[in-house]
Amino acid sequence: MSLILSSLDIQAQSRLYVLNQSDDLLTQLQAIANQEAFDAEVLAKEFKAELKETFSFYTTQAQKVFFLGLGKNADSAQVIKALRYFFHHQKTRIAAQIDVIVSSLNLEQLEWVANGIVLGQYNSKLYKTESETVSEVFGQNGQINLVAGELFGENAKNLVDKGIATAETQMEIFDLMNAPANKKTPQVLCDWAVASAQKFGYSAHIIDRPTLEKDGFEALLAVGQGSEHDPAMIVVEYRFPLPQKTIGLVGKGVTFDTGGISIKSSTNMHLMKSDMGGAAAVLGTVELAAKLKLPVHIIGVVPTCENAVDAKSFKPSDVIGSYLGKTIEIIDTDAEGRVILADGLGYMVKNYKTDYLIDLATLTGSCISTLGYHAAGLFTNNDQLATRLSNAGERTGERLWRLPLWDLYKEDIASDIADVKNYSGKPMAGAISAAKFLEVFTENHNNWAHLDIAGTAFGDTEFVPSRAGTAYGIRLLIDFIEGVL
Repeated sequence: MSLILSSLDIQAQSRLYVLNQSDDLLTQLQAIANQEAFDAEVLAKEFKAELKETFSFYTTQAQKVFFLGLGKNADSAQVIKALRYFFHHQKTRIAAQIDVIVSSLNLEQLEWVANGIVLGQYNSKLYKTESETVSEVFGQNGQINLVAGELFGENAKNLVDKGIATAETQMEIFDLMNAPANKKTPQVLCDWAVASAQKFGYSAHIIDRPTLEKDGFEALLAVGQGSEHDPAMIVVEYRFPLPQKTIGLVGKGVTFDTGGISIKSSTNMHLMKSDMGGAAAVLGTVELAAKLKLPVHIIGVVPTCENAVDAKSFKPSDVIGSYLGKTIEIIDTDAEGRVILADGLGYMVKNYKTDYLIDLATLTGSCISTLGYHAAGLFTNNDQLATRLSNAGERTGERLWRLPLWDLYKEDIASDIADVKNYSGKPMAGAISAAKFLEVFTENHNNWAHLDIAGTAFGDTEFVPSRAGTAYGIRLLIDFIEGVL
C-alpha cells in the first residue's frame, strides 16, 4: 500500500470525503453533491459530519463515494481513531485505489489523518494459522491518494510523512505488546532494539548477565534470577549533531510477570505479557525520534527480565543491593517493576547528564483504581515539567493526571533494616509510594517525572476482540520533546 499526498484527485475507483462539522458544512456538501451528481438535499439530511459518522452512495459510473465526519473541534486522538475505525471496518469494501479528499480540513489534521489511515490496516492476529484475505487497498497494489487541494505543499508533506512514520512505529510496538510471553523474552526485546538501531541509524548496546553481575546491577539480577531467560539492560541512544537538549527515558521491561513468590491470581495473569509497556514506549520513542531526525540527544534505558516462580526466585524479606549501592528490602516480589527501575534510573543518572529524565512503567493497580483506563499517573516535583507533560498529553490524547509526591509518603517505604523497602503493605496510595521509591534512585534530578501507565498501555479497543497494546507514550513523548526544543 502506498499513501500519497497530492493537490488533485486521480479519479480513483472510490472516494472518501473527510469533513469537519464546520459552519460552512452545508456549502461544502452542496458543492460535493453537484460534483458527484447526487441529490444535495438527501446528502444534507443523511450526513451531519458527527464524529465517526459515515455515509455512502454509488455514482452513476458505479463509483463508491464515502463520507466520514470528524465532529466539531476533534482532537488529534479523535481524528486518528475516526480514520483508523473507518479503514479498519471498511477495508474489505474499499477498492484498490481511493481518493481521500481532505482539502477542507485544517493543516495540522493531515498528520492525524495519515496516522489513522495507516493504523487501519493493523491486524492483531499474529499467530493465526488460517490465512486471511488481504484487503485490496492495503495490498501490494493498493494506493491511497490524500487530496489536499490548497493545503498541498511542503508543510503538508512533512505532516503526512510524520503521521505515516508514527503509525509504522506504533504498529511495531503493537506487535511487541501483543506477543505472548514465550514469543517475547528479554532477548527478543534486545534483538528488536538492535535491529531497529541498525535500520534507523542510532546505537543500541546490550548489557548482558556477566556484565550485569560485574557492574553490580543487583536489583535487576534479583528480579530475573527465577527465570531461565537471562535479564539484560538495553541502552539505545540517538544523537542529532549539535543537539539542543538531552533527554533520558527509562522503561520497565518485564516481559512476563507472574508476581514471583508473591504470586498473582490466575485470573487475567495472561495479560501480564503487557508488563513491558514502559519499555515499549521508550523503544518506540527513540526509534521515531531517529526517523524524524529530531535535533535532540535521547538515551533510552530498558531493564528487562521475567519475574518467574522458581526455587531460585527472590523472596519476601530478602535484602538486595542496587547499581547505585543503595539497599532494598523486599516485602512483595510482585512489586518488582520499581526494583528493576531502580537499576535503570541509577544507570541513567550515574552515566549521563540529562536535561530531562522520564521513566514509564506499567507499575501499579493502584493507579488504575484511581484513574481508570483513560489517563496515566504523573508524578514530579517540577511544576513546569508537569505542565509541559500534561499539555503534551492533552494535545495527543494520551492524557496524564498529576498525583502528589509529598515527602509525607516517605514513611511508606521506610525500612528497618535497609535503605528502602519496595512495598508499603498498605491498601492505599500504592501508586504514590511506588513513585516515592523510584525517587530515591534519581539522585534528586531536578527534571524527573514518573509516568504510571498501567491503565493506558494495554486495554480494550474497538479494533481487536480483546485487550491489546495501545503504544501509549510514543506520541506523548515526541510531542513533549518537540515542545522543549
